Amino acid sequence: MLRVSIQPFSLDSQRRRRVGSSPFWPHGLSRRAVSRTLRTVMKDWIALNMTPGVGPRAAAKLLERFGSAAGVFGALRAELERLRLRPEAVESICLRDRHEAAVGELERVRELGADVLVLDDGTYPALLREIPDPPITLYVRGEWAACFESPCVAIVGSRRASTYGQNVAVMLARDLAARGVTIISGLARGIDAAAHRGALEAGGRTVAVLGTGVDEVYPRDHRKLADEILKQGGTLVSQFPLATPPIPENFPYRNRIISGLSLGVALVEAAENSGSLITARLAMEQNREVFAVPGNITSRNSFGTNYLIKGAGAKLVQQWQDVASELPPDIAARLLPPEPKKKRVTETVPTGASAPADLSESERTLFNLLSTDEPSHIDALAEMSKLSMPELSSALLALEMRDLVRQLPGKCFVRKL
Repeated sequence: MLRVSIQPFSLDSQRRRRVGSSPFWPHGLSRRAVSRTLRTVMKDWIALNMTPGVGPRAAAKLLERFGSAAGVFGALRAELERLRLRPEAVESICLRDRHEAAVGELERVRELGADVLVLDDGTYPALLREIPDPPITLYVRGEWAACFESPCVAIVGSRRASTYGQNVAVMLARDLAARGVTIISGLARGIDAAAHRGALEAGGRTVAVLGTGVDEVYPRDHRKLADEILKQGGTLVSQFPLATPPIPENFPYRNRIISGLSLGVALVEAAENSGSLITARLAMEQNREVFAVPGNITSRNSFGTNYLIKGAGAKLVQQWQDVASELPPDIAARLLPPEPKKKRVTETVPTGASAPADLSESERTLFNLLSTDEPSHIDALAEMSKLSMPELSSALLALEMRDLVRQLPGKCFVRKL
């Protein structure tokens, strides 16, 4: 089903329309006439997206000046030239030479079972609309509405990922997807593929953003993965027309969409010149959260992630809670367990297994204070145990190394089962 709004261009538009399904018809027009009008409007948007020399920045300039795609194609040559567009763009707009191709594109989209979302449409992803110069059309396949209605987090990284990196990507994606987070990535080899598979393992939703048309899958050996994404309620997304090949200059545009659709971007392994570092930079420019998983300091694949943590303000990530805690408060509250209640100074929690016999006195005290189901903050533990902070930290570290306790975000601790 093709989706389009016939209202003037507005970044604040929140309207929702479905071709042929709205009960509100313009006075005096039949359903068939309105459907024909909407198809004409959609044709203008697709033709503008296919116009040579018109990328997101030029399109934003045109829409700002003329108000809509139809307004752009109705502009005079002199008006277009004053915007300092490339000559081939001015010529194509004046000749309207992409409209015939747009008609064929609409037919192929319908045959593929895909949708086209346009920038001035209430169904266009709200987060993506916020970025500078968002793509004016978005081709989508699959259950895109459900994917974009859930909180979205991107997980990206090296194509030449280590076993460690792939395992971490699967773990993070699986744990977040199991809690209703949509995982966004780029369908590339390595970390991207691991992130998609982790979401699928959890029975969750994942979105693959492509540097090709949505009728193409690159790399080709990921066709089965793309089919699994669609079968499990996920989505394939691209700003490019159908049959667009995987040319290198497309992928920075793809990266803008990955970060633009997401509340935050998590990097798992990235070499010094990795494309995923471009995604991290774009995320910062778009005012998104940036997360990074630390790696071996001698590994080339860890240069980018360690640099982001050390010098760019990325949050260090060890588990899914580290990501969830930085999301908007209402979303974090839904994902994270409730805040622990404060315990009285004299309270002990002797639940679960007894303390191992070879624990030191301070380790045994902390072990008995901790619960398996209610986290305790380090300040509360200090108050209850009467240990100095150095003694407390040393004992907690010893318990963690023996896999008896686990640290949670916010310096909270629980006893492991």
